[in-house]
Amino acid sequence: MTSTTGKLGHAVRDGGVPPVLAAAFLWGTVGPAEILSGTSASPVAIGACRMLLGGFVLGLFTARRAGIRTLWQRGARWWMLVSILVTAAFQACFLEAVSRSGAALATAVTFGTVPVVTGMCGRALNGERLSGRWSCGTVCAIGGITLLLVPAGGGSADGVGVLLGLIAGASFGVYISVTKRLGERGADTAAAAPASVLCAGILVSPWVFARPDGLAEPRALALVGWLALATTALGYLLFTRGVARISGATAGTLSLAEPLVATVLGIALLGERLGPSGAAGAVLLLGGLVLVSAPARRRGRPAGHREAEAAGPPGDGGGHASRAGSGEGRGAGTESGEGHASRAARTGAREEA
Repeated sequence: MTSTTGKLGHAVRDGGVPPVLAAAFLWGTVGPAEILSGTSASPVAIGACRMLLGGFVLGLFTARRAGIRTLWQRGARWWMLVSILVTAAFQACFLEAVSRSGAALATAVTFGTVPVVTGMCGRALNGERLSGRWSCGTVCAIGGITLLLVPAGGGSADGVGVLLGLIAGASFGVYISVTKRLGERGADTAAAAPASVLCAGILVSPWVFARPDGLAEPRALALVGWLALATTALGYLLFTRGVARISGATAGTLSLAEPLVATVLGIALLGERLGPSGAAGAVLLLGGLVLVSAPARRRGRPAGHREAEAAGPPGDGGGHASRAGSGEGRGAGTESGEGHASRAARTGAREEA
């Protein structure tokens, strides 16, 4: 009994679930913070400032010159470009969706889309097998999201806001899968996050000059500070460290913690009401998160996990993150052949380089 308890505790401490969940909780504050600030600044301009400042700060702590060079090697450069494009699309579309549809609805639509996209991308790109537990937990979580979408007092949702939320969710789902793909190609995922965010900020920055109104307001500056430092710099740091140890499908489902956080904050701080269907949806969503996250902790200790420990902690370099990611794939039990696929991908990357 003591040995089993010790193994479980070790998996929780060293696994990828806690940092990914922590990042999801931070990202869940984005929508409520935008509405609570009451700023008149353009959401897209706010997003551009968030990416520029957040990407710069994150890069100070994680990016190294050697790591940055790995992002543009022949096996990784195209995945890096995709990462930049989907990061820009996510930031621009999500904040605009929040402005149109409200924090709870926009977050629910966005992150209800993520696990479906990550599951499909993980299967197509990385050969991940979608376990029964993941499928069950994802169905529960998406069902909860659907119930959260039911308006508490009647009315209808903003169609454009919902569409933008769907685009944002699909973009973030692709980002998760691309991050794992970069690690398998030998890129330093610790450097990939700030590079993606900063380059995406530069890509969206013309909007700052086109719509500068309200950006100098104290409320807008406070909002940019929170979004850049807490939800971007710290959030992406936690996410990058955690995602290397779990499958893309699991990471996508864990991201559903964000609408749960947004809903709770909406009730507590914004006076939003949660009807009976919304309450049932929150419970169902939480149950799905528990179902997906618990197996990863219990089964993360076998031989593959011990190999990952020998390889070193994730996030300290491209090789470490890649080895940890492949170790998790064997240990977590979600895709039995991922270890062999990861080794083959790394071998191919070295040959291409």
